[in-house]
Amino acid sequence: MKIKLFLLMLTVSFFNFKSETIKDAVLITPISHATAVISFEKDIIYLDPTGGASAFSKFEKPTFVLITDIHGDHFNTKTLNELDLTATTIIAPKAVAEQLQNISAKEIITINNGESKKFSNFSVEAIPMYNLREEALKFHTKGRGNGYVLTINKERIYFSGDTEDIPEMRNLKKIDKAFVCMNLPYTMTVENAADAVLEFKPKEVYPYHYRGTGGLSDVEKFKQIVTEKNKAIKVVQLDWYPKN
Repeated sequence: MKIKLFLLMLTVSFFNFKSETIKDAVLITPISHATAVISFEKDIIYLDPTGGASAFSKFEKPTFVLITDIHGDHFNTKTLNELDLTATTIIAPKAVAEQLQNISAKEIITINNGESKKFSNFSVEAIPMYNLREEALKFHTKGRGNGYVLTINKERIYFSGDTEDIPEMRNLKKIDKAFVCMNLPYTMTVENAADAVLEFKPKEVYPYHYRGTGGLSDVEKFKQIVTEKNKAIKVVQLDWYPKN
């Protein structure tokens, strides 16, 4: 009898653990370049949706859309108009929100640098994103666009948006996953991206947004720099540029 009871308790514990693991999981799926789908619990966030509705055919309708900046590889009105957003909250900086008048969404929330918004099961913090190099200042001015830190199930996930290795990035704390851009001439070199990552020390870093005018950046070099100087930071490479 004691053995049966023990087995029953073990079985219940296993399924409880499995259920909690699934419930707490945050799944991040790359779509292309800066576009991703973030799934957790009953919510689905489309980050910088581009590529038309067909790019999201395998996913449920979004409960949230998160947009970083006004450029077409982040803010694509054609894609937004093709998606069913009637039950969707769009979160965007003011420069984007001002251009959403003709988008049929449940709600549009403006969030700017330094602001935070809390929802039922996650929060969003808007982090500045801008250029530092004189020749690149025209691309991303300070205060216009947002990077984001999402806190989901106590996990802090950073998406850089289009930025260089700015102080606000270097000063980030307790980041579990960091998605960091590295493409010229619009953002920064792999060396600068690696140097910033080594300073704010996320647990995991994911190179993304690494296609520039000269093609794809050398993300293997980025990984080499980071891992040689801090093996505790795990560099994870996802497929952001599928050939098909």
